[in-house]
Amino acid sequence: MRLNTIKPATGSKHSRKRVGRGTGCGQGKTAGRGHKGQKARAGGYHKVGFEGGQMPLHRRLPKRGFHSPLSGDTAEIRLGDIQKLSTETIDLGVLKSAGLAHQTALHAKVILAGTIERKVALKGLGVSKGARAAIEKAGGSVELPAVQAQA
Repeated sequence: MRLNTIKPATGSKHSRKRVGRGTGCGQGKTAGRGHKGQKARAGGYHKVGFEGGQMPLHRRLPKRGFHSPLSGDTAEIRLGDIQKLSTETIDLGVLKSAGLAHQTALHAKVILAGTIERKVALKGLGVSKGARAAIEKAGGSVELPAVQAQA
């Protein structure tokens, strides 16, 4: 094989259709744009979802639910994952460096999933009731973040 003989596979490349060049090509007269109307004219444009002045579908349907803008800020950490960590004191920085919390997380909350048999000290992390009981039973301690401690 030589670089100067390489060609695309047969049938993979098509020549561009030249519209509006007479009836013989099959794309003459209206050039595939149909007859009259906004889309037939130069600069014919309408918004996505526009239905000719009729109330569009996205406005006819009822709106439901709520999407919290803060939902991506908090990482959820399992108790079993904390068991695997080698350090005694655990905060958000330790979780990020271990890859348990994503780098953009502003908060983290430990939930009761899995077990913990060793003593750990959590600093500045949110903790569920069950997880807190399991950590304290194993001899660990929990220091809540300033905002949660006041509430």
